[in-house]
Amino acid sequence: MTVTLDNVRRVFGDGSDKVVAVDGIDLTIDDGEFVTLVGPSGCGKTTTLRCVSGLDTPTDGTITFNDRDVTDLPPQQRDIALLFQDIALYPHMSVRDNMAYGLKIAGEPKSQRYEKVQDAAELLQITDQLDKSPASLSGGQQQRVALGRSLVRDPTVFLFDEPMSDLDAKLKRELRPIVEQVTDQIGCPVLYVTHDQEEAMTLSDRVAVMNDGELEQVGKPKEVYDNPVSEFVASFIGQPTTQFFDGEVVERDGSLRVAVGDHEYSVERAGNVLRSYAGQPVRVGIRPQYMSVEEDPEAGIPATHMLDEPLGDETHSIFETPFGEVTVVTHADFEGKKGEYGLVIDPERVMLFDPETGDRVGRSTAVREKAAGA
Repeated sequence: MTVTLDNVRRVFGDGSDKVVAVDGIDLTIDDGEFVTLVGPSGCGKTTTLRCVSGLDTPTDGTITFNDRDVTDLPPQQRDIALLFQDIALYPHMSVRDNMAYGLKIAGEPKSQRYEKVQDAAELLQITDQLDKSPASLSGGQQQRVALGRSLVRDPTVFLFDEPMSDLDAKLKRELRPIVEQVTDQIGCPVLYVTHDQEEAMTLSDRVAVMNDGELEQVGKPKEVYDNPVSEFVASFIGQPTTQFFDGEVVERDGSLRVAVGDHEYSVERAGNVLRSYAGQPVRVGIRPQYMSVEEDPEAGIPATHMLDEPLGDETHSIFETPFGEVTVVTHADFEGKKGEYGLVIDPERVMLFDPETGDRVGRSTAVREKAAGA
């Protein structure tokens, strides 16, 4: 099974009240592939998933499962499993009957559906919960029951709509490997929607970053992290977020450099594309772990220490600079004590962005125009 979205648009309202929720998305999800739509609230990711599920109909474009056009088909004719944020278990049924209910509606004999439920429960490690009511389960256990209800149906497409958003961090970490196991066992295309970038980075074969109804970038998690195509992707993916400075491209003795305040950095690797920016402003991006803190304020960007956030294996240190607040990942024992420091940027890790368009300088942005199969 391959799921293909071809120029899918979804528009709500008309005239001055028109809202373009999804604006021309092209995306292919291959058989057995786990693709996550990630982005801020209101970017169109859930609307996109609803169009794939049949709960909503695109205004334009087509959605195909293999060569079958399903754009206008209702959900029950698509052979999908959809797991919502709201778990929605039947309170009057046991866990066993909740998991088997879809098979019962499909007319499968009781012995067969209970056998499938038993197999799914073993995978999800909830065999000791089968005779209990949903009300007696923890939130994580209820989510496993909902997963099992979808698993026993053996769908051709698996869709997730922020299924872990109501769970605490510990439960999320426990459930992520379970989700991976379940989707690997089913082996069908998976489309997962979340605003949690940690979920997106750890679960996915590919990540599709959405912004204002469009795909900004589609790629493997490490590729999206290491080579963001836009300032938006660089700021959204990664924790702590990428730090940005206003800079200027200057030419010194025939070589191109980027000036940030009184400090300059070599950026020759950006190639000829950067030459058109000579004498022009650029946005300079650097991830917090690629800056170091020096006790000499003149060694780098002058910075006044504000506070530290110890996290055990590392510390997030926040400084006030001429460019605003800047976060740096420091070692676990660092204590700034409100002192004066210099922030040194690793020039090999600098990312440059056009201040008008937000596009990455020196990197192709074709993915923003056509993300299918990226």
